[in-house]
Amino acid sequence: MNRFSRRTPGSLRPNALARRAAELAAAGAPVIDLTLSNPTAAGIAYPQEEILAALPDPRCLRYEPCPQGLAATREAIAEWHLRHGARLEPSHLVLASSTSEAYSWLFKLLCDPGEAVMTPRPSYPLFECLAELESVRAVQYPLAEDWGWRLDVASLKASLDPAARAIVVVNPNNPTGTYLQAEEWLRLQELAAMRGLAVIVDEVFFDYAWRETAPRISSLAPPHLALTFTLSGLSKTAGLPQMKLGWIHVAGPEPLRREALERLEWIADAYLPAAAPVQLAAARWLELAPLVQDRILARVLANRDALRACVAQAPAWRLHEPQGGWSALIEAPRIHSEEEWALRFLEEARVLAHPGYFYDFGREAFFAFSLLPAPELFREAMRALSQIFRSI
Repeated sequence: MNRFSRRTPGSLRPNALARRAAELAAAGAPVIDLTLSNPTAAGIAYPQEEILAALPDPRCLRYEPCPQGLAATREAIAEWHLRHGARLEPSHLVLASSTSEAYSWLFKLLCDPGEAVMTPRPSYPLFECLAELESVRAVQYPLAEDWGWRLDVASLKASLDPAARAIVVVNPNNPTGTYLQAEEWLRLQELAAMRGLAVIVDEVFFDYAWRETAPRISSLAPPHLALTFTLSGLSKTAGLPQMKLGWIHVAGPEPLRREALERLEWIADAYLPAAAPVQLAAARWLELAPLVQDRILARVLANRDALRACVAQAPAWRLHEPQGGWSALIEAPRIHSEEEWALRFLEEARVLAHPGYFYDFGREAFFAFSLLPAPELFREAMRALSQIFRSI
């Protein structure tokens, strides 16, 4: 009898919210999507000619496989990080097609089947899926809500699974937008080194701080007492998710770092996923990244202001402002479940939003609103939602 791997879901049936959104779309009913995460679909002005001009490189016609990625591309990535104060060696970088693929490689590198990786709660709902696909368990550790969902190393230590091989941190966390602090980083490195654990830090949103003075530290900064992997990519850094290029930086004590890099290169050699045209164009796209980032951040902050004004008129609702990223959190009165509220947004305001359970918040009722949509659409969504907000 045919059967499918238990690494795939037992059921692929969408939930009630997704079903209703699909029904409205099929009926042609206009819905404002506040779950939007694709900047190329948000009406943001890109330097199109400059982006496309980087692609027609005659070197694309010759196949030259390099497991770590082309040296010139890795040098351009190192130069990008140097502009932000992080000095790293291009030889310590490995290129992948995305950060999702980078996670899969790292789970392969660090874990045998049945072992575990520690993942933050709340956070983006990707880790369990990627871990399952590698026959690895994703075990959650709580972020401290009272501190704005900051990393609490004591709670992490208390949550450690005996079979844990790595700790995943998202910096800033998605969707709470909370950055790592220097003291937390030191304590995390001490704990990981003492327990023989690797640290994996996802920094795709690192450049999108809402205030230049926001206190934060990058995982590229020392100390690296434990084996440390920093992930980023063009998807957020340059606002180009369609170009499919991510990277992993490997740091930590020698010779552990060297062996990890050699083994990671061996894994990369089995896939060789990074396309030559994208690698050859990446240096130019990183030169354009500050312009794209400024436009995306301007959009995010303008929509944040519209959300602020909307919530200010509704005392029963609360806005939780992140330190960075592309989304904001609101907390709803707990007179309805998150799914009930989300369905009401959809039915009465024609607005689709992510309920907190999507991110595994420890309690109700939270919603993540994308701040990427076009300002006129976002303001329209706020006008429609304000009627619901003020009815409480």
